[in-house]
Amino acid sequence: MRKTDYAFWTFLLMTGLAAATTFMNVTQTYSATPSQNSELYRQLDLFGDVFERVRSEYVEKPDDTQMIENAINGMLSSLDPHSSYMSPKNFRDMQVQTRGEFGGLGIEVTMENGVIKVVAPIDETPAAKAGILSNDLITHLDNEQITGLTLEQAVEKMRGPVNTPITLTIMRKGKDEPFDVKVTRDVIRINAVKARAEDDVAYIKVSTFNEQTHANVVKSIENLNKEIGPKLKGYIIDLRNNPGGLLDQAIAVSDDFLERGAIVLTKGRNNEETQRANARPGDLTDGKKIAVLINGGSASASEIVAGALQDHKRGTIIGTRSFGKGSVQTIIPLGANGAIRLTTARYYTPSNRSIQAKGIDPDILIEEELPDDLKAKMANEKPRGEASLRGHLKNADGTEKTEGSDKTEEKKEEVSGSSSYVPKEPEKDTQLQYALSFLRGTAKEPPAANKAATTTPPATPEAAATPPSAGTEPEKKTTPN
Repeated sequence: MRKTDYAFWTFLLMTGLAAATTFMNVTQTYSATPSQNSELYRQLDLFGDVFERVRSEYVEKPDDTQMIENAINGMLSSLDPHSSYMSPKNFRDMQVQTRGEFGGLGIEVTMENGVIKVVAPIDETPAAKAGILSNDLITHLDNEQITGLTLEQAVEKMRGPVNTPITLTIMRKGKDEPFDVKVTRDVIRINAVKARAEDDVAYIKVSTFNEQTHANVVKSIENLNKEIGPKLKGYIIDLRNNPGGLLDQAIAVSDDFLERGAIVLTKGRNNEETQRANARPGDLTDGKKIAVLINGGSASASEIVAGALQDHKRGTIIGTRSFGKGSVQTIIPLGANGAIRLTTARYYTPSNRSIQAKGIDPDILIEEELPDDLKAKMANEKPRGEASLRGHLKNADGTEKTEGSDKTEEKKEEVSGSSSYVPKEPEKDTQLQYALSFLRGTAKEPPAANKAATTTPPATPEAAATPPSAGTEPEKKTTPN
């Protein structure tokens, strides 16, 4: 055989072997995919079998939609305490809360003995203008009895389009007979920020982080600067019992007090999901002293603000350990089927410390003195924080090296939360009074820490509101709450 013929047949043989090898590899790759997913498909078949068995054999005919929603919610809630499914109605309610404005009457209400009790009318709202007072009892809505309804159902009935009327039947202490009050629904704006001058100190209370929070903080700073004038000693930013809210608002509020540097780091499952938010030049307080109040009810977005100001040594943190929620949830709309709230990242303070299940420790520990009736009740209860929640995400920082040593030691045990009690009267508010003296330069040695006694964060009363106006669905909202 000539050399050229030999080379030719050798080339064909090698090409054939290469083609056969490639074919076998591709075949193995494709055949592996069904093998990897076979267990998943088996589990999905199991779910379908159970679902059909319940539909056909349960003692009463079940609600198919409710069963599926509960199954989805069970899947999400098993991941961590903050992931969940939101029905279309719950998604609309969430949008109302984060937007900070809605249509309604402008009253905070609760349920008492089967009737609606007015906690307080919101200033400059239809309810306040119509003369609704705190402690009024609402027995009928448009002549229909409230008895038998849940608080949520009653609030839903008070909702409706802007400029539509509703008649409330009121029972009031001192009045022998019930009377009717006609109220016309209007746009209600929830002010997440309340501010006042404490003589030479600007006091700013931030109760939540909704879409109005940053603008309201800026406005409050401007107004207090004008009111107090040159004698201004500093600012108190009260984040106690603030459960959190929108991440972008926490970043914006932190930026109001910083000139430069990182505000928060968010780290997701993949490297491309790692982000860093930085401060822009411009401190609205001109470098004045800042005291930040936190307690066991300060969570998520409020911890981002406290952590950023603490790490940059821009503010002194006063109070007790915060809740310890260091995860970020993304709201993912599902069209007409509501949305899911999914934990997608952990957040870290500028110094790269995670507060997940550990919280922010104050620079100056000041505990509120509990009333006698609460002391006995809370004496044997542990602090309620992220670390106490079943299924919470573990802190990502599992170990640390002791300075000057090659040894690796376990970090402190997960613990978060503390007392969330705040007296209603400012003069009895130990944390507030210490912050005032601290900013004025008259603070004495902090009082000896009281024995730890905790209370759970107070529930936020329901507010009568109409659902958001119809329109396109929002993009994903990221909220650490």
